[in-house]
Order: sequence, then structure tokens, then C-alpha cells
Amino acid sequence: MPEPPRHNLPAEPNRFVGRERDLDDLRGLFGRTRVVTLCGVGGIGKTRLALRVAAGLVPAYPDGIWLVELARLGRAELVVPELARVLRVGEESNRPLLDTVTARLRDLRCLLLLDNCEHLVDRCAEVTAGLVAACPRLSVLVTSREPLRIASELIWRVPPLDLPNTESADAESVQLFLDRAAAAGTRLGPGSLPDVIRLCRALDGLPLALELAAARTSLLSPGQIADRIDDRFSLLTTGGRTAPARQRTLLAAVEWSYDLLSAKEQVLLRRLSVFAGGFDLDLAEQVCAEPPISRAEIVDLLGGLVDKSLVLCDEGRTRYRLLETIKRYAVGRLEQAGEREVLRERHLSVLCELQERHFATEMVEPGVPWPARLRALTAGKSLLDDQRVALDWAAESGNASPALRLCTTSTGLLPVGGNPAEIVGWIERLLALDLSGVTGEQIAHAKAFLAYGLEARDELGRSLEVARESLAGMSPANTFARCVMHSLIVVVLLRMGRPDEAVHHAEEGLAIATRSGDAWNQAAGLAGLSAVALTRGRLREAQRHGEEALARAREHSHRWIMARTAAQLGAVAEARGDLVTAKRQYEMTVPWLRELGNDADLARCLARIGRVAAMLHEFGTARERLAASLALSRETGQRQGVARCLVGLSVLAEYERDLEAAVLAAAAAATLRESIGQHSATIRIEALLGRARAKLGDGRTASLWSRGRATSPDDAARHVLEGERPAPEPAAAAEPVRRSLLTARELEIAHLLTRGLSNRAIAEELVISPATVARHIANIMEKLGYTSRAQIAVWAAERPSGSSA
Repeated sequence: MPEPPRHNLPAEPNRFVGRERDLDDLRGLFGRTRVVTLCGVGGIGKTRLALRVAAGLVPAYPDGIWLVELARLGRAELVVPELARVLRVGEESNRPLLDTVTARLRDLRCLLLLDNCEHLVDRCAEVTAGLVAACPRLSVLVTSREPLRIASELIWRVPPLDLPNTESADAESVQLFLDRAAAAGTRLGPGSLPDVIRLCRALDGLPLALELAAARTSLLSPGQIADRIDDRFSLLTTGGRTAPARQRTLLAAVEWSYDLLSAKEQVLLRRLSVFAGGFDLDLAEQVCAEPPISRAEIVDLLGGLVDKSLVLCDEGRTRYRLLETIKRYAVGRLEQAGEREVLRERHLSVLCELQERHFATEMVEPGVPWPARLRALTAGKSLLDDQRVALDWAAESGNASPALRLCTTSTGLLPVGGNPAEIVGWIERLLALDLSGVTGEQIAHAKAFLAYGLEARDELGRSLEVARESLAGMSPANTFARCVMHSLIVVVLLRMGRPDEAVHHAEEGLAIATRSGDAWNQAAGLAGLSAVALTRGRLREAQRHGEEALARAREHSHRWIMARTAAQLGAVAEARGDLVTAKRQYEMTVPWLRELGNDADLARCLARIGRVAAMLHEFGTARERLAASLALSRETGQRQGVARCLVGLSVLAEYERDLEAAVLAAAAAATLRESIGQHSATIRIEALLGRARAKLGDGRTASLWSRGRATSPDDAARHVLEGERPAPEPAAAAEPVRRSLLTARELEIAHLLTRGLSNRAIAEELVISPATVARHIANIMEKLGYTSRAQIAVWAAERPSGSSA
């Protein structure tokens, strides 16, 4: 299996020209400083230079280099959620998201590239300063038109490309112009060199200005372009004259490029500025095709803008975007044309229509095959950035009704495919607006989504209250949403330990779904009845409902509801003691959840598989699944998931006859759960401690529990995952405490000490780290009651290598 990428840097769109000295110097800085900010005017090449620097640093950062693009964010409060999204960190209940991000980065050697910070500079400065202070191995590369102005920052002013001093073509600016002109299909001969040099000097070596000019060489000669640029400078007599020279140069180049467009190309360019980032042809046609341009004209007009380097596209010409400098210019032109409000409303309206269509295909319509449902889910997710921009505009303008409509048609913001914190934040913000023009049905529907998000955030009491309000205000005709609310209430009540109340809602939701032929909610209702029956100990009933639930889920075909019902059958099988079936049911969900990219549910399922595999004595599988679950929970910053893995590792250790490691892992899990406000599984822990006291004695068990409470989750997990196993028990009775069983690895190290080897020499022989050797020796001393390596060596010399007693 290929190693997963350690960065999210995009492929370079064309050849990188010049700045070799800058690249070497900047990369060298990261050995001496941790925050470098590339400053300069828009269009000077900050982003391109930063990406090139970062690409060359990939080997130096084993935990990855992660690009966080901030240009499309309109509000400071979105900085941390965007950072979390890039790092795949999910929000935890009762914990600030920045704390979770910080915990994820604390021990990593990685580089963050924060691109285009200028409009959010204060918040970026706060976040960067906090992360650098808390994460000693983290480095940050920033691009911004102004510095962050934090204590640890090194500011690098990005210079223009070198200008020619003679009639030579060696200067960086000349090389860039010639390269981009060739890309536009123009081969310039030596006779053009004087005009190219004049143009490069006129444009001050600004990369974006040079690229815009080079794109025009298919129509105009370099001399003609230079003459027109000079004319443009003469027009900058008001406003522009007070700007720095390079800003006036860039404005001249952009304005000149804009003025050379046809009237309809100008209209399209400024309208494209409403999009948050990337967009496809279909979206451009739906939003921008208003008089004076028709939908049929969009494709050719867009192609013309691409050819003129004002719009960028991917290799297949399926996704397009505007450079930030061009976009900001186009926004201004849109406002000057008086089209901003009209386009924003059109953008919001089109998104509502698209997301409603995707939602219906993915979730509601019967008989849709899974590939089509997946395409709808993927398409809905691809619109999330635009959705955020549209919701921001609607909230700022008090336009609550269409904004609520948009919020309640996006599965990308639900636990099925996204972060529940975001849907909670949006709906709470919108419900706080003037709702006089919003129908009661629409408010009830919005509260249904709010309740869904609150449950995923573990706010159970509030979720139950909001869900009941939603049901009370919802029309009986809205059967899909009513069924979802009944199923949600079942989940909440079961989590609150109230199964007698839950059964009514499971039956009511199932009845509505059956009457309407809704396979999704039939599956959800049957899964709820199965969960209620399982809680009551009615295993046959739970099995019957679970099998029917999975059948309805398969009929619907959505992988999320199929995974949920299969996992429910796994829980029933586990309760029956049929571990083979339980493991098979849990394993069934893994490819489905991976296809959805649902990390939280996948981590939970992998932990279940690991625990059951341990009880089946399939220790290799158990270790592999628990390690994968642990890694996923760490990567997404989910402490609840880490605690779940520690419980599974405790089971694994006990079944491998390492009772001491089982107690340590359970104690670490209990401490972690308490730190996030959750109660430990008291019955299981007491049973484990009872077995430990019977075998190890009260004192030793108490000591292990205390030690485990003070052990970090990572250390407790590593203790089990390293594969330590105790040696076979001797026939004779062991000595108390001094003769407690050592693990096989501890015995191996004890016998190596008889040869007088150092920790490093032992580490080299066993292919482990010296720190691991030191930890093992400390464990041996504690178990045997010794205080020196010599005592261990004498003890080991008196026993054959296969014995610990």
C-alpha cells in the first residue's frame, strides 16, 4: 500500500521561474525560526513562492505540510474551523475547537502554510501565536499583505522579479514573460527583446502583471502592449497616485486587461466574483446567465477568460477559479455596476435549488442506486464553501427565510458527511434574526437540523427539547423530517437511559415511514426498535428488528444507514455471545464508512472490531484494528475515540494474559473520559479490578491503577500495542510481588542485562528505542522490587531464559 501523502499542496500549474536565491534562503530560515511571513503587494507572487518553498520542505516535516487557504473566508471566526477542516480535526463537546486543534498539533513536527491572511490578520495572529507557544515542533509559513506582528515572526518582504539592466534575456522578469508568452502560443524572436525588456521595466517585475501581459501576445506585440501600459499609467491621476508604485503598476495591468475584454466578458468576469473559490461550468451558467449574457454564451466567454489568464482552470477544464487579486478587482467592478445585490440573491437562490435537488437524490427519492446517491452527496459537499458565503450574506442582510431553506437541505453539514458544530452555529445564528417573514413550518424544519447537530455534540437535554419543538411545529405532510426526528429522539433517550420513552418514538417513526414507503426511515425506525429491545435484554426481538432494518437499508442503498444497521446487528450478536457474527457485522461497515469519508463512525467501528477480535484470540487483527482506530481518533482530535480505543486495548491486554497492562489502559481510559465530562464504564472496570485483585493482590492492583491514572493515553496505548506478552506461568506457585510475571520482552531485556549491555546496546539488538528499553527496565524494577540493574542481572542469571519465577 503506498504511503499516504504528507501534504495537501497543489500541483504547480506551470513552470516556476526565478527566485532561486529566495527559495534557498527561505528554506534555510526554518532551521532557525518557526514563523515566517511573506509580505508584499497583491500579485507579487507570495502564494506561488510559499508553495514552492513548502514543497521543498516536505522531507523536513515528517508529520506533514498543510496548506490553509483563507482568501475565501469572510469572517474571523471561520479561521479555526478552516484550520480544523484541513487537519481533519472534529469538534468535541464542551471543548473549544482551537484547544482540540492545539492538542492534535502539540507533538507533531509539521508546517502550516496560512495563505492570504491580510483580511483576517488579527485573528490569524492570535491563532498563530497560540499554536506556536503550545506546539514546540510546529512551524508556520504565512502569506499576507501585512505582517502578523507577533513576537516570534520573521518578516520577509517579497521582492519583484529581477529587472534587466542590459539588453540581456537573463533577468527573471524577462524569462517569466517569455515562458508565459510561449504558453500562450507566441514564440518571440530576438527582435522582440528590447520591447519585452521595456515592458518588464514598465511592469516593475510584478509576476501577475507580467503573466496578464504575456497572455495578450497572441493579439498584440510586446511593443504594443508596452505602449498601452504606459497610457494606462497616465490615467492614474486620481486615487491611484496615492497608492504605492507597485500597487499602481498592478492596477494598471489588471485594468488594462479588463478594458481589452469584450463587454460580455467583462460582465462574466465581475459576476464570477460571487463564488467563494472554485466553481464548475454548470454553476457559472446558473448564477451568471442573466441579460446581457445568455446561458449558451457562458462556455465560450469563460474559455476566453481562461485564455487571457484572468480565470484559472484545472487540466480537464472542469473546475475554475479566479486569482485573489483578480477577484478583488472584479468585486469592485460588480459593485460599480450595481449588480452585487442581484447576483448575491441569484447565487443564494441557485444554491438552494441545487442542494434541494442533491438532498432529494441522496436521501429521499426511492429506488436510486448508490453511485447516483454518492454523486449527489459529493456534489452537495463541493458547494459548501459557496454555501457559507451565501449564508453569510443572507445573515448580514437579514434574509432569514432562504438561508434557513439552504441550511436544511445540506447533508454535507450533518454527521452523515460533515461537522455537526457548523450546522448548529448557522441555524442558531439564523434563528436569532427577525423571523416575521418565515413560516412556522420552516422554523420547525430548521430546528430538526439543529437538534440533529446538538445530539452529535453530546448536548442531549437540549437536543431532546429542540427535537420535540420541531415535531410540534412540523406539518404532518413533512413525513421524511418527522421520521428523522422520531429516530433522533430514540437515540437521545437511549443515551439518557430512558428506553421506555424511546419505544413510542421508534414505533411512531416506523409507522409513518412504512405508510409513505420511505426505506431510509423504515431502516432507522427498525434499528431504533432493535436498540430498545437490546437495552431491555430481549435479544430475539432485537435480532429480528435488526435484520429487517438492514434489509430496508440495503433497499435504500445509502452506505451510512447500511453501516448503522449492520453495526446494530453486531451489537446484538455481541450481546448474545456470538463474537464471530459480531465481528463479521462490524467488518461489513468498514468499506462503507471509508467510502463516505466518515472518520468518526469509522474509528468507532474499528475499535469495536478490535475489541471483539481480542475476545476471539485473534490478537493480530485486534492490534491492527485498534491501532488504526487510535490513529484516526488522534488525527481528528477526538478524545472520546482515544478513550474508546484504550478500553479495547485493555480487553486485548487481558486476553493476552497481561493483566497489569489491562489495568493500566483501563485507568488511562477512565482518566481521559473524566477529563471530557463522561463517566467510565463502572461495571466493566470493577469486574476487571476484581480479577486483578484476585491475581495480583490489592496493593499491586491499587498501585497499577494509580500509575495508569497518571499515564498519558499515548504511553498507555503504546504499552499494549508494542506486543508485550507475559511468559507462560510456571507450575510452582510464584513468589508474591517479587515473582510477579514479567512480559516476554521484559524477560528478554532482563537476561540481556546479565551481559552488562547498555540501554543503547540492548536497543540495537532488539531493534527498539533506548527510551523503550529504559521504560521496560523501570517496569522490571517495580515488579521485582529492585533498585538497580545489577539486582535484575543477578535475578535473571539464576533463572533460565524462559522463566520469570
